[in-house]
Amino acid sequence: MNGFFSPQLLESTRLLVLHRERIGNPDFYPALKGLGIKNLPDQSTMEAITFSDVVVSHVPFTSGLLFHELVHVEQYRQLGVDRFSELYVQGFLKGGCYEAIPLEINAYTLGDRFEQDPTLHFAVSEEVKEWAVERRF
Repeated sequence: MNGFFSPQLLESTRLLVLHRERIGNPDFYPALKGLGIKNLPDQSTMEAITFSDVVVSHVPFTSGLLFHELVHVEQYRQLGVDRFSELYVQGFLKGGCYEAIPLEINAYTLGDRFEQDPTLHFAVSEEVKEWAVERRF
């Protein structure tokens, strides 16, 4: 991941792979479903979930999965936990599904670029900053 992420981000990020257990959905999901909110992302089926600078995976990390989750670590670093959370929820509510969340679109877009040619380095921090400045989140 060198050449894409700062050494500080790589050194401070913690990775955990769960074996025979999964992260469950938040306790407030039933209340949201009661309000008519549909298509809530099922966290137990996701390959990995990032919580600020901690990435919890349900599967062994591939380079593509790790890259995607590290983009989220960079987003958290630049936006802060509160703003990231706010934008994530707003993106879901506005788009109506996980795939329409701009923070996810950013991570998948950069991940696709990485996977097309992992030898062509670019600064993820600058890409995330550009999306934030342009209010694409």
